[in-house]
Amino acid sequence: MRLGRDGIAGLIGLATSLFLLPFSFGLPKLPIVPIGPGFYPALVLSFMAVASALLVVHDIVAQRRAQPAEAQAPAVSQPKRNYGLVLASFVTVAVYIAVLPLLGFRIATALFVWAFQMVLERPSTSRQVAIQVAVALGTAAVTYLVFERYLSVILPRGSWTGW
Repeated sequence: MRLGRDGIAGLIGLATSLFLLPFSFGLPKLPIVPIGPGFYPALVLSFMAVASALLVVHDIVAQRRAQPAEAQAPAVSQPKRNYGLVLASFVTVAVYIAVLPLLGFRIATALFVWAFQMVLERPSTSRQVAIQVAVALGTAAVTYLVFERYLSVILPRGSWTGW
């Protein structure tokens, strides 16, 4: 039995997360902050390992189910690749990185989240626009409150805005 693309991607993700996970446990503990700098990387890498393992299992099960059906069913066409969307996503991230020191974290992040949503799917109604704006503002606000206020992480201020 051979793995499909999902299984291979899952194995790569699993290997990467299991390789990096011990390094997150080795980060020094800070006496001032109750949650050390290694907590969030360890949490993310643990979730990544579990999700990657589930992806491998899912691919193996799908491959086993597809084997008998392959002999009877005609070939399935591959989905169309959208390289323009990939390029637009990279450009959006690059612009965010460029304007972050100029506008500051809060403004740049809100604009980035809104722009990225626009790249992925343009809204067709004013309600969808309002939802996208609310998600963008909420994401920037929650991220700011968690990192700057709760975890005392200093986020970038804008040289143009000071905010």
